[in-house]
Amino acid sequence: MRFFVFSISSLLIVFLLISCVDPLDQTINGTVNLLVVDGTITNLPEPQIIRINRSQADRLTGRFGAVPITKATVEVIIDSVQIVSCHETEDGSYQLPSDFKGQIGHVYQLRFTLTDGTHYLSTQQIMPPVPPISNVSARFNPASLPVGQQLGNGYQAGHDVFIDTQDPADQHNYYRWDWKLYEKQDWCRSCQQGVYAVNTILPHAYKDKTFYLSGNESYENCFVPVNYFEAAQPIFPSGLYVYDYPCRSQCWEILYSYALNVFDDQYGNGRQIQNRNVAHIPFYDSTACLVEIRQSSLTQRAHAYFNLFQDQTQNTGGVADTPPSAPVGNVRNVDASQERVVGYFTASAVATKRYWLDRKDAKGLPFGQTDPAGKSTLPGSDFFYAINHRQPVPEPIYPYPTIRIWGGPPRPVTAICVSSDSRTPNKPDGWRN
Repeated sequence: MRFFVFSISSLLIVFLLISCVDPLDQTINGTVNLLVVDGTITNLPEPQIIRINRSQADRLTGRFGAVPITKATVEVIIDSVQIVSCHETEDGSYQLPSDFKGQIGHVYQLRFTLTDGTHYLSTQQIMPPVPPISNVSARFNPASLPVGQQLGNGYQAGHDVFIDTQDPADQHNYYRWDWKLYEKQDWCRSCQQGVYAVNTILPHAYKDKTFYLSGNESYENCFVPVNYFEAAQPIFPSGLYVYDYPCRSQCWEILYSYALNVFDDQYGNGRQIQNRNVAHIPFYDSTACLVEIRQSSLTQRAHAYFNLFQDQTQNTGGVADTPPSAPVGNVRNVDASQERVVGYFTASAVATKRYWLDRKDAKGLPFGQTDPAGKSTLPGSDFFYAINHRQPVPEPIYPYPTIRIWGGPPRPVTAICVSSDSRTPNKPDGWRN
């Protein structure tokens, strides 16, 4: 679900930066602080997360940023009867119980209260069914990435991914397509102005004014010294530097789509949807990767909302185009209806299909090999450059690193692959060795 949150958040920032005229009754421009709500209940056994933020301008710079709304009381109401509470997993992110998943035909409604007592309520959302994806194919395209998705220096090469699906004839269907990408990751941690420590570093304990002392308890984090102005403490530089640490075990990076891709079957009800372009996968490096295509159902109102987002962000740019504004969603302030809340709470059945993209048909250099300074010989450096726009800098053996540790495992050390929304140590289903 995180790809949906990223797409809404990133698109909203675009709106706030460039909006100036309000062409629609239910849109708002970027001159005010906005509450932003993103959340989709799905029928898959996956984390069901509601994200609540406030988008507001910095008083000094005028630039917009997202401030997470913390300590809210967040609930999902099912069929107007059952209430399921969410718990905050990180600032602004509220997750339903781990065993929860939605069901087709049931009705869901979001309700939450902020710490100041302000109450918000969404419209009720029924989860419509979705047909399965029957086929996935991909084709290399040197100009695949559209404006807004291109990599550094206007890099456009990637793979266009297409799907086939049979649209049901007995109902009006609305679709949204997204993707999730798994890439092999060889570098698991970057430490700025510090070094990676496998074990804890003993406080106020030094050796020969040169070394910090390692303890025996697990730490697995970056150690950044604090200047205690102690005579025995080793001198450490204050300048900016970074060391990168290879993964101790297998690790996969997880990347998500940002663009919206919605469809109304109004003019093709019951027909086969063929060769629908649903993804543009960047040509990060020349190694194979795994793509998960997600086909979601939408209600008519949810489709109208996301279609407006899609039109305003992907079909603007001409002199006759109306400047976009952030559309108001389906969440309202119970006590102050004049407040405009951006984002949409919805319920979607999701059909997924994974595709092994071997990239054997690709031509030219992948983005990871376009560093003007030249190609690195380190393992995984192409993908590292593709997502960080720099080459990895391993902790040196000699000359010695700026911070030296006595004891613990031999240096340089490796880092663990921490499981998160953007990384996993678990081999993805469908990954080929």
